[in-house]
Amino acid sequence: MRTLTADRARRIALTAMGFARSRPDPTTRRDVRHLRRVLDTVDIVQLDSVNVLARAHELPFWSRIGAHDRAARDAWLWRSRETFEGWVHVASVTSVDVWPLLAHRRADIGTSSWVRDFEQERPGLLAAVRDEVARHGPLSVRDLTDPGERTGPWWGNPPGKRALDRLALRGDLAIHDRTSNFVTVYDLPERILPTATLATRPPPRDDAHRQLLLRAARAHGIGTAGDLADHHRLKLREARSRLAELVATGALEEVRVAGWGAEPAYLDPRAVAARRIPARTLLSPFDPLVWRRERAERLFDFHYRIEIYVPEAQRRFGYYVLPFLLGDRLVARVDLKADRPAGRLLVRGSFAEPDIDRTHVARELAAELHDLGAWLDVPEVRVEDRGDLAPHLRSAVRNLSG
Repeated sequence: MRTLTADRARRIALTAMGFARSRPDPTTRRDVRHLRRVLDTVDIVQLDSVNVLARAHELPFWSRIGAHDRAARDAWLWRSRETFEGWVHVASVTSVDVWPLLAHRRADIGTSSWVRDFEQERPGLLAAVRDEVARHGPLSVRDLTDPGERTGPWWGNPPGKRALDRLALRGDLAIHDRTSNFVTVYDLPERILPTATLATRPPPRDDAHRQLLLRAARAHGIGTAGDLADHHRLKLREARSRLAELVATGALEEVRVAGWGAEPAYLDPRAVAARRIPARTLLSPFDPLVWRRERAERLFDFHYRIEIYVPEAQRRFGYYVLPFLLGDRLVARVDLKADRPAGRLLVRGSFAEPDIDRTHVARELAAELHDLGAWLDVPEVRVEDRGDLAPHLRSAVRNLSG
């Protein structure tokens, strides 16, 4: 078994994730070909409702292709019939090719206690909700005749919402769209997914897992069993067996990476390590490059936790903190908020990683914030005092603004 350096493993991962390519020139109009390229590269785009800066699914596209038409992107993601939203890596969007590979997951959910208990609690509701969508869909929870009593803010978790979610997770419904407020809209799968997709015979569970792991390996380039299993949220024990089979057939190569410990890694034989990584971008906390925090620490020596659910007084870096990728390193992190009424991009905290050139990093970060703010319609960048990078960043923003 050969051993790779940590530097090579990092460049393999960055190349696989699309960061060996520069963003298209600002004068180049981004079209569906660019969107497809991003999804083909990362395989899965995770969703999250937090909108303090932008929705989670928006930023992986920003990081790889820069400014693009946000409405056109969402129309393609949810209405092109090339993709579908489902429980993939948690709530995510991926290619329709993956739908048959997750048939076993939908079947497991359909026979789970999670569904059985609900049917006992609300007899007949699942069938009634499905019938209502069949007659009148596409529908959101607010469109149901009787969604039930709300249990919290927004739509909480009323029985109608729980029924819609269970029906979608077991495949009786699929997700048609998201509203401007990110409310989920449901319809019958046959009115959303291509006929060819629905007609595809699902492979046996083990074969489906092998195909999913190969997709994960292609997206990540290299990873531990835990990294690759996490991509589609497979059980690690089962993933280890399938990975051993893929190594035996030559579909993956088992290697070691210096500094990663005794656990082996699995390399996509087609993966390459670009000599130069021209990246300069902020990353969503849910970007597949960093969504598995142990992997981010192995690749970049970057300890990263999202602190949304941490009480404010206990937060170390802030509420919505984005890593800053410059070249092949994560060199800083910033706590960002889009103040939309005022048209400001607020940098509530900015922090440097050890042993960086803070003047250079601040200059590059200021340019990134300027471009990001313009794209999000919050063009004024305002740097607050918190963080050891703040003085350098404020000066760089001021110089950039003239």
